[in-house]
Amino acid sequence: MKKSDRYKRLTDIIDDPDRVRCDELLSHYTFTKTGGKADVLILPKTYEEVSAIVRFAGVNQLPVTVLGNGSNLIIRDGGIRGIVIHTMKLNAIRLQGSSIIAQCGAAIIDVSRFALRCHLTGLEFACGIPGSTGGALYMNAGAYGGETADVLSHAVVADRSGRLIELSRDQLEMGYRQSAISKHDYIALEGTFTLEKGEEEKIREQMDHLTHLRESKQPLEYPSCGSVFKRPPGHYAGKLIQDSGLQGTRIGGVEVSQKHAGFMVNVDHGTATDYIKLIHYVQKTVKEKSGVDLQTEVRIIGEDK
Repeated sequence: MKKSDRYKRLTDIIDDPDRVRCDELLSHYTFTKTGGKADVLILPKTYEEVSAIVRFAGVNQLPVTVLGNGSNLIIRDGGIRGIVIHTMKLNAIRLQGSSIIAQCGAAIIDVSRFALRCHLTGLEFACGIPGSTGGALYMNAGAYGGETADVLSHAVVADRSGRLIELSRDQLEMGYRQSAISKHDYIALEGTFTLEKGEEEKIREQMDHLTHLRESKQPLEYPSCGSVFKRPPGHYAGKLIQDSGLQGTRIGGVEVSQKHAGFMVNVDHGTATDYIKLIHYVQKTVKEKSGVDLQTEVRIIGEDK
């Protein structure tokens, strides 16, 4: 099927032509400011639209990739074939008793701020995580001693046939940077966070403290993909990289941050290929010097140019 034909048929599902975009440059949607083009990028507004897109893709044998905030992600320079669903317009957050229900495209930072306004405690750890709610569910995102699994009670997902499924806490199988959503390649649509009543001032103080820690330690002044590597058992990735003398190492326009060795920053029009080459070089060097295998936390998807 030609892209033009694909575009025309998808507008039968999505009634707004601006939400179906052919040959869209994905560097506009990633924190690293890298990534090639999507054959077709779609911005659904409802879960029913997501289901219809997935069913359409199945009938037409097209791959489907889902993007949220694009924070812990590297998209290769050749882009992504098939359909890319971007969740930015699925961003509603609402209160239900002492629970907060957030759609997948809502920034998890915004969910934590919503909890603050509702005087609910439990999501303070998320106040500096730059990803989407969907991303947080997918990888059980965490920071500063807290993680999504601590407060997530259930989620709504779509499977790859387009069927909507509600998963309980136990069914979500949350582990370190993984979940049943990533294991079964579900599309996260909604999460319900069960919180406790707290004092607004204490919640705000904790969030301010964590924000200060993040701003003082992380290289937020440059585009990056966040924490590149998972924490190795008994070690810290950043410390291993620092002890290997790798801070400031640069390939192309991408550099191991001199502020925090666990980050790689785009300092001079770097490409996804630069990122990937630097990741491999760091893994090789750390293995040689410490014997530790660093595993990537950042997702790397798409095709080489």
